[in-house]
Amino acid sequence: MLILAIPGYIYYHQQQEQAANQQLGQILPVYEQGNFQQALDGTGDRAGLLAIADDYGGTDAGNLATFYAANALYQRDEYDRALTYYQRFEKEKDFIGASAYAAQAAIQETRGSFERAGGLYEQAASQYQNKLTAPRYLLNAGQAYEEAGQYEAAIGVYERIQEEYPDSEQASNAERYLARAKVHQGSTSSS
Repeated sequence: MLILAIPGYIYYHQQQEQAANQQLGQILPVYEQGNFQQALDGTGDRAGLLAIADDYGGTDAGNLATFYAANALYQRDEYDRALTYYQRFEKEKDFIGASAYAAQAAIQETRGSFERAGGLYEQAASQYQNKLTAPRYLLNAGQAYEEAGQYEAAIGVYERIQEEYPDSEQASNAERYLARAKVHQGSTSSS
């Protein structure tokens, strides 16, 4: 019985993937034009990103629709809903996965959860260790940690930028911010 079920499941999954790809391809131009609400809800005969994400979440295209839905919600300042979709998005070790963590961090910053934001920015940097994006995410992490009063964590992140990405644009900023964080750390420990 199980032997018969496996080919059936594979066929069903392939059909789901194909349908999700087709629907996502139809709605992405609307998203790319900046019509975020329309992209979320769909248009006439085109399914929206929310429906694709919810109906085909177990497929690659459905997962990608989840990411686009989160971005569209973020663009519309619907941070709580965006966060839900960013968290549902299955992140790969690539640029999109890192972007999803960074967006979650930005949402946490708007909530005043700076320590949580710092951790998510660090996760973004680790998710895709690219010499252009990772140091930027690390710098954001350090600034978030400073906002949270977590100067030791900020210092660690700034030092990491200098060690791992010394040629990056962010390295000189990290040097300045490192000095500032050390001063703040010294003043809080002596109080």
